Amino acid sequence: MIFESTPTVIGHRGYGSGDLTPPGARAPVAENTLPSMLAAVEAGLAWIEIDVTRTADDDLVLRHDPTTSEGDHVVDLPATASGLPRLADVFDALPPDVAVDVDVKTVLEDAVDDPSRRTGALLLPVLKREAKRRRLLVTSFDPSLLAFLRDGLPGVPLGLLTWLRFPLWHAVPAAAGLGLDAVGVHTGSCGIDHPDTRLRPLEHCVDVAHKAGLETVVWCPTAETAPDYAAAGFDAMVVNDVPGVLAAL
Repeated sequence: MIFESTPTVIGHRGYGSGDLTPPGARAPVAENTLPSMLAAVEAGLAWIEIDVTRTADDDLVLRHDPTTSEGDHVVDLPATASGLPRLADVFDALPPDVAVDVDVKTVLEDAVDDPSRRTGALLLPVLKREAKRRRLLVTSFDPSLLAFLRDGLPGVPLGLLTWLRFPLWHAVPAAAGLGLDAVGVHTGSCGIDHPDTRLRPLEHCVDVAHKAGLETVVWCPTAETAPDYAAAGFDAMVVNDVPGVLAAL
């Protein structure tokens, strides 16, 4: 079991996606930064989600987009020049009772670089160390990365993320076939009010996932829709409106 309570609320990129101001704070906190992580913990969350990618000097930093705010590709910059938080530093600064959903953003260069420099190879020793002191879930859109980590990181749950034209009803059998532990879906690609009439009822997709031994995660439900996703049986929600969703549930 990955999540002890259902549905577990996970802070998206810390306190939420974007520069948000936590209640009582004087200024916004930027996503994927330690202040954002600590704000989510202060709000009462036991789980946070972070985005991780690699740099030119084979380090790992927190960033969702492939480029920095200045438009430079993260993979082309040394970690210090990127101005982004290092994954190892953030892990060291977080209390060990905070669980982390590590959303791994692989890069195009992983297809051609030496295997020792690929995102999965750089991430593996960091996760092995971190798994000894906190609960982890590692998620990605990249099935090859998940297969690599599955073989090198036994005991740490892994989840396949799905988006748009690779919807939940495809991702569930794919994740089960890969021997993973979870499957995640964005509300915009397979949601409560999704316009695709071919879609199986969301409750049916979640039920099949559970029968396949997969826990289910939905990201970006609003405070208004969160109760609907809870009713559909999702095990966890990655949210931007932390206080709103907590109050709604």
